[in-house]
Amino acid sequence: MSPPKVESEKHGELNCWRISDERAELLVAQQGAQILSYQRVGEEPLLWLSDQAVFKQGKSVRAGVPVCWPWFGNLARNPQAVQAMYHGKEAPAHGLVRGRDWELLGIDSSGDALRVDFSLPEAAEGLPGWRHKVELKLSIEMGEQLTVSLTSTNVGEKTAMISQALHSYFAVSDVRNVKVEGVEGLTYIETLAEWQPRQQDGVLQFAGETDRIYLKAPTQLSIIDPAWKRRINIISSGSRSAVIWNPWTDRARELVDMADDGWQRMLCIETANVWDDIVSLGAGASHVLSVKIVSEPL
Repeated sequence: MSPPKVESEKHGELNCWRISDERAELLVAQQGAQILSYQRVGEEPLLWLSDQAVFKQGKSVRAGVPVCWPWFGNLARNPQAVQAMYHGKEAPAHGLVRGRDWELLGIDSSGDALRVDFSLPEAAEGLPGWRHKVELKLSIEMGEQLTVSLTSTNVGEKTAMISQALHSYFAVSDVRNVKVEGVEGLTYIETLAEWQPRQQDGVLQFAGETDRIYLKAPTQLSIIDPAWKRRINIISSGSRSAVIWNPWTDRARELVDMADDGWQRMLCIETANVWDDIVSLGAGASHVLSVKIVSEPL
């Protein structure tokens, strides 16, 4: 196999790298160590990049795999133990690291997989309003599948309580015609109906706005996409919860960085530690949140 091709690119205000080999192409931004797109050669994209994405410093891009840390979503909706970690005036949605520049540690093509490693050195000294010393590293492995791993290591003396997610946007032919396997019978939190617990009846199909937290999720969920004749297997580790989101029509029209019909071509299935699945990171302890994305024909 020939060595990977690495190109530096500027997208709006963001520094990015486009990395490709005979098998696939990856676009990743320095800000947030965020994967923006991923596509295997000769196939439809696996990860979705919004047609109207905004590439602006301090703003997460609506695409790929944003990293949500050290809390997920609205901090006020997190368990009290997670809320108590933060002492800032304003709590941005999805935490403190999506809009920060990470350090590229290296791109290594040894072995069968191409590996890209990032770190966020300032996290080890404590972030503004969140004064807990936790080393953060993100690793991306691109081989026959795509693997994304977020490692949190507590280098401080006090326990840190975190919620987090790899907020993956998957590309689909039309969300109205796909289904998700692996959620059958699970309890989920219906955030669109006063956060009530409900139970999933059968596979998940989509006919309206969806924003659910699935509890005690299995290690594998799958998107079945008949039009593109493929199954996307989403294999998680270090996680017992998953968030499934699609904004549908009305919500999409409110999003300036999504086309009015953009909701049709995307589906978020987020590998997460949320709700009752938060991480207690004692002094010296590490936790790895990881997702492996495998595409196979139907």
